[in-house]
Order: sequence, then structure tokens, then C-alpha cells
Amino acid sequence: MDPVIIAGAGPVGLALSLALARQEVPSVVLDEGPGKDEQRLARTVVLREDTAALVERLTGLPLAGAGFRWAGWRSMRRKQVMREIRFDAAGSFAGALDLDADPEVSGSTARETGSGTAYGAHGAKGSARALKGSAQGSKGGAPDFTDAELSAPLHLTQHTLTTALREAIAHERLIKLAVNSRLVSVEQETSGVTAHTRGSNGTWWRGSYLVGCDGPRSTVRKLQDIRFPGRTAVERHAVAALRTELPWPGEALLHRMPPWRTSGPSAGEVTARPLADDVWRLDWLLPPGKDLVTPDLLVTRVRETLAGWSGGPTPPYELLDTGVHTVHHRLARRWRSGRVFLAGDAAHLLGALGTQGLDEGLRDADNLAWKLAVAWHHGPHEALLDSYQVERRAVVAARLRAADQALPLLRGGGGLRAYVPGSARGHDVMLTDGHLGRGPLGRPGTYADSPLAPRPSESETPVDTAPGAPVVDVRVTAEDGTFVPLRDRLGRGVLLVVLIAPGTGVWERKHWVTAGIMPRLAAAVTALPHPAELLVAESYPGAAAHSVLLVRPDGHLVTALSGVRPADLYAAAEAALGGPPGAAAESERGARVDNAVRAG
Repeated sequence: MDPVIIAGAGPVGLALSLALARQEVPSVVLDEGPGKDEQRLARTVVLREDTAALVERLTGLPLAGAGFRWAGWRSMRRKQVMREIRFDAAGSFAGALDLDADPEVSGSTARETGSGTAYGAHGAKGSARALKGSAQGSKGGAPDFTDAELSAPLHLTQHTLTTALREAIAHERLIKLAVNSRLVSVEQETSGVTAHTRGSNGTWWRGSYLVGCDGPRSTVRKLQDIRFPGRTAVERHAVAALRTELPWPGEALLHRMPPWRTSGPSAGEVTARPLADDVWRLDWLLPPGKDLVTPDLLVTRVRETLAGWSGGPTPPYELLDTGVHTVHHRLARRWRSGRVFLAGDAAHLLGALGTQGLDEGLRDADNLAWKLAVAWHHGPHEALLDSYQVERRAVVAARLRAADQALPLLRGGGGLRAYVPGSARGHDVMLTDGHLGRGPLGRPGTYADSPLAPRPSESETPVDTAPGAPVVDVRVTAEDGTFVPLRDRLGRGVLLVVLIAPGTGVWERKHWVTAGIMPRLAAAVTALPHPAELLVAESYPGAAAHSVLLVRPDGHLVTALSGVRPADLYAAAEAALGGPPGAAAESERGARVDNAVRAG
């Protein structure tokens, strides 16, 4: 069968090619450029826990060494620290401090020094009191699930990410990277697609499917006559990458309404995000309009900001790169046209309020890869392929709606809202959600209304993960007896069946693999309509002993069953694949269902 053609060699296109290769699907990546990426320190990406883990699986490299995991997050308004979140050395949530909610601590974060105010860490006494029991939440003792589930974002330059992906591709036999190849036309037939390219390596390519990962000005989208409505210039930021020392090493900062005077146009918000090697990316929100940001004005802004944070003269710094980042919000009407798909910036643009468009692009690739792999190996299944647009477009649309609803509150210029008690804290929470990847603005999407969801069953049992949501990365025992994170088993094109069996972690696999319900479950897994791997976990949040979880190749929960229910497990697996493939396979399906029931 012909390879999958991927138009665009940015992070999403490269990640998709590697995700397909892990599932034994060949691809051709059409790269308009020479195969190298411009090194720009002012062009960076922030990866959340799930997307960073995805890239690490695809490249086989630990990204922590190439980027920087934030040691914490703090948000300030004028001279006051509104909120602090801390991460431990492993990047896990270590505590939260909400100074705006505690009058005994509030105000202790700004300490007066000789010539000004230095915005450093709060006093040790206040820190210890506020951080104690921080997993219980910041107000009223109510559990703060969103804080406890946080992990440190990974911040790295975009060229570092693409270089890691390209190096992985260089060792992959199933991927061909065609440089200097600009797509000019696409032809579709019932059996495949033909792509014509221009450039020094211009030619034509035959493929089974074509995926447009070719950015905001997507040629693929235009050739398929797909509309791309939305809003232009939702936000504009002046950006500078510089090497310096700030009063909060390793911690990202959002500072609203800083108290010092600012030269030139300003919207009263600046963000500082650390990179490796003492490099920082600073973003100044610009007011609506088309005011020019000159080099002299940007240097002045850098000096004013650094002096304001240090509480004295401007500290030494080295300016490395500058730019202006404009955020657009757009969503393609369709993400599929026959054998042609859209992903990443070709399908959607977002990024206001600290959200990260690349996160969603990588999730597009993860969702689409396993579905294309099923179609490539077993023949097209229209319901499964259609589910890509239904699932992913709904998630991105919800993210855009949340941002559009929050923008008037956060960027509306104040008015009466500025005097409503608690409004500043509410705005701070929304912005923190966007930057840290939680809440409606940032949390990984849940495919709650997916067409791949199985029908309700009496054998379903509740767990803390809702059907359609990403599973928790618990430790599992693999079929060879090794202990691995659950995420390590994702992305290989197989379904995962996870048995919750307390106590199995203290015994070698040979002692329990043939005991109790294991033989029945193993037989049921073997009889499933798609290859599956049986894993065992000692525990899972909210799951009772002997619960059985069915997980998709992209890590989203299909269902959780109480005990070994072969027929229900089979039905759920079949639904996750888009339902029965057709009447021609009905007799084979009936035989496999009978085998599954007999296994029970």
C-alpha cells in the first residue's frame, strides 16, 4: 500500500510521521525548505505533560535536557504576588500559595529595599504556613484537584524541538523526507491520492492518504476549498530573548499592571518564562492596533522591566533575539475531505491568554496517527476516520470559545468590572489556567461525545477518569514482567487492557499470571477485534480491585468494567474502532464474539 503523504515539515508534520512509523506505516514528508530550521531564541514552545511525553516517546530522547522545566509559577498584580505554584525536581506539583486569599500573608511578598521594591520570594515563615497542606486547595480547605494534578511545563526553543524530531526521522526507515518540495496540486481517487510538487526536487508522489500540516497559510486547505473563519490579531506581543538573572530563578512569571512607568504602547502585562542556560523569554502584551515596535523601543522596554523587577538599576543582560508575535483565532470548517486531512495550524489557530497552539497540533497528530494506521493495515473504516474531525475539532472549538469568552473580561479595559470584589483574583486564575494547561483554557481535551464511545453497559464501573479523557500515567506490569509507566505503552497501534489487581507489584509475574481471573481475561483480550496488550496495575485513581480498563492507542479511556466481562469488553473495543467494519465481516465478528463469550 502507498505511504501517507504529509505536507509540511514543522513539529506537527514531523511528529505525525514518527507516530505513523511506530505503527509500521510509511510516510513521505514534503518540506518546502532545505531541511534545516532557523535558530530563533524568541520562537519557543511550551509543552504540557502529555505532549512532552508524546514527543519523548517519538524521539526516544529525554527533552528535559534540551529544554527547561519550570521550578514554579508566580503571578503578580502591581506590587503584590497573587499566587505561587511550586514544582519539585521531578516536575510534579509541590505546593501552592494564594496570598490574595490570606490577609495575614498578603502583602509580605514585596519587601522594601534601599532604592525601590524587589519582587523576590516571600518570607520563609509565610511560605511555610501557606504551603503546608497546599494540595488541599487555596481557599476553604476544599480539595484543589487542578493544582494537585499540575506538572511543570517544559519550555524549549522551536528549532530545538524540530531538530530532535528530524534526528529521530534520520534513523527511521519508514519515513522519507523530501526537501525543497512545495506542494502545488492534489488529486484524489477512490484508491489514493497524487501530490504534485515544485522546486529543485519537484515531482509527483502517490499516497494512500494526505495530511496537511502546512501551517496557517495551508496550501492543502486552499486546494480542498475549505474555509478558515475566525479572528485576526486577537493579541500582539513584543518578544525578547535575553540572558540575565532574575529575582526568581527558574520560575515563570505573569506580571499584570507593573508599577513602573513604561515607554511606548503598553497593555500592562508582561510574562517572563525561563529557558535553559539562564535564557529568558519576555513577552509584553501590546494594545490593539498596529503600533510599530522599533528596536530602540524594545531595548528601552527591556531595561525598564529588568530595573523594575530588580528594584534598582538595570542588571546586566545580553539581548539574544527579538520579534513581534501576533495571535490569531481561526478554525477550519472541515478537517477531512475524502482522503485528505488537516492538522495543526492548517486546521486551527489559537494562542491567546497563554494557551499553546502546538499542544493541540501534537494532540491532532496523536489522534489521527492510530486511526490512519488501522485504515492502512486493515482497510478504510469511514466511521473511524470521520471521528478524527468530530473529536479534535470539538476540543479545539471549546478551547477557542473559552478564550473568546475570557478575552473581554481580561482585555476589556477595566470599567466597572475592575471594581468588583475578587475580579482581579478571578482574572489571575484564568490566565494561570491558560499558561499552565488546566481548566477550560488549557486542560487536555476529553472526547466525551465521541462517536467511538461504547453503548452504556451494566458492567461499567466508575473511576476518576471519565470515558474519553486521557488516562492517568500509573505504573503497570507489562506482558514480559517489566514495570513501566502506562504512557510508555501508548502509540503503538494496539488497544490496552489494564487490570487493577492490588498486590501484584510485590510478586513476580509468574506467580499470578496463571492465577484467579487472569487466564479468563487473557483469553478475552486475545479474542478482541483488534490487537491488544494486557497490562496489570496495582491501583488506579478511583478504581476498585479487579476493574478492567480499556484504553485507546492515544491514551484516552474507552470504558472501565467491573471484572472480566468478555462480551462487554469486545463490544467496547469494537466501538472504539468505529463499530463493525461492514456486513462482509459480520460472520467473522460473530465467531469472534462467540469465542470471547466462551473465554468467559
